[in-house]
Amino acid sequence: MNYEAVIGLEVHLHLKTKTKAFCGCSTEFGQGPNSQVCPVCLGFPGSLPVLNKTALDFAIKAGLGLNCTIQPQTKFDRKNYFYPDLPKNYQISQYDLPLAVNGYLDIDIDGKTKRIGITRAHLEEDAGKLIHKDNESWVDFNRAGIPLLEIVTQPDINSPQEAYEYLSSLKSILEYLEISDCDMEKGSLRCDANISLRPKGAKGLGVKTELKNMNSFKGVKDALQFEIERQAKALENGEKIIQETRLWDVKNMQTFTMRSKEEAQDYRYFPEPDLPLFLNSTEKINEINTSIPELPRQKIQRFMRDYGLSEYDAKIIAFSKVFALLAEEQMMKWPSKDKKPLINWLCGPLLSEANIRGLSPDKLKIPGGDDELIKLILAIEEGKISNLVAKAVFSKSLESGRLASEIIESDNLFQISDTESLNSAIEEVLKENVKSVADYNAGKTNALMALVGQMMKKTKGKANPKLVQDLLRRRLDNA
Repeated sequence: MNYEAVIGLEVHLHLKTKTKAFCGCSTEFGQGPNSQVCPVCLGFPGSLPVLNKTALDFAIKAGLGLNCTIQPQTKFDRKNYFYPDLPKNYQISQYDLPLAVNGYLDIDIDGKTKRIGITRAHLEEDAGKLIHKDNESWVDFNRAGIPLLEIVTQPDINSPQEAYEYLSSLKSILEYLEISDCDMEKGSLRCDANISLRPKGAKGLGVKTELKNMNSFKGVKDALQFEIERQAKALENGEKIIQETRLWDVKNMQTFTMRSKEEAQDYRYFPEPDLPLFLNSTEKINEINTSIPELPRQKIQRFMRDYGLSEYDAKIIAFSKVFALLAEEQMMKWPSKDKKPLINWLCGPLLSEANIRGLSPDKLKIPGGDDELIKLILAIEEGKISNLVAKAVFSKSLESGRLASEIIESDNLFQISDTESLNSAIEEVLKENVKSVADYNAGKTNALMALVGQMMKKTKGKANPKLVQDLLRRRLDNA
């Protein structure tokens, strides 16, 4: 393709406050339609907004976490447009004096670090929710007035994969800051994308389209890929790209036109007369800054330095704050400097069992606690049980509530390392798998692992796999 994509992302984030941005209504999700509303968030005449202090503090925290400059002065504006889910016919937002500006977020792509600039992060209120059913439309205003933080990037993203990495990294940072649950299914985190194409090597920008209705990070990636291909084909055919808003149709995996794109002047912004200018003192900003925890990239570096983890393992663990805390507790208890056996188990069977149960790893109740998990992994390292048996025991322990050590003892699952017993089983396996033996003798060395698998099956996972491999190779090579 002779074109380069230029992408900017706008993320809308529900801040995790107990009440709305400008009134005292609850923000609890899933309540009855229009049960969490009042004259302020419904825009009744004479009602006055009062800014939620926690929302402001959370927004400042997010700005600092994204390396932004917090403006010493910020104000709110009215963004005017007419839509059924907007009860006041305007949205309280920020225009020319946003809360935070000139930040950045670093992502890793193709083995290199790329910096994505963040133009601004500003506070605003959410609109209501339209529900379309049986040729009728309903509106629920419970969401109207919930505090939103809009985070806008520079057009520094050049591929769908970069967009995916940016969103994943952003979500991880926001979860570390504990200012939002970032749940896309609940609408707590939403993303719009602006995309244009330009000839490779060109510096100017092409005509952009805005993409909406993307309900997952994968959806963003897929929608951008489709739009790149659509625009490239149009340009190659001599067609003009028009500035418009397009919706992503996940069922048919394509975008379609929603409306022509509005410009800022179409919203007729003007200062919100019912809210004053807000001053963000250096003391306040410094106080909030001290509450920011160690963020993912810092944690990755520390895990590599203090625990000898590879960058790959450190990234997997540090991506989730709750998983990182759990893993560090385990690493501190692990008796050896080599953390790899522990890390393999935390990132493998532990995460797998948590995912099967729809739980975060910290909510997985291990009978006997974390110490019992360490004992199980040490039993593998000491050759007492095989890794295959250990995985089955761990799953059975979680299901039954019994200690893993009790299951191993009662079911006699200790690893078989007796050469005589293994040689006897090997002879049976060789007789039962003539083709694999022939393949090995014909130079297909991977046939050896097929025979190892048959041995593990015959011994119900109890055989020492390394010893089995050595004995099989010796037996076949000397046949």
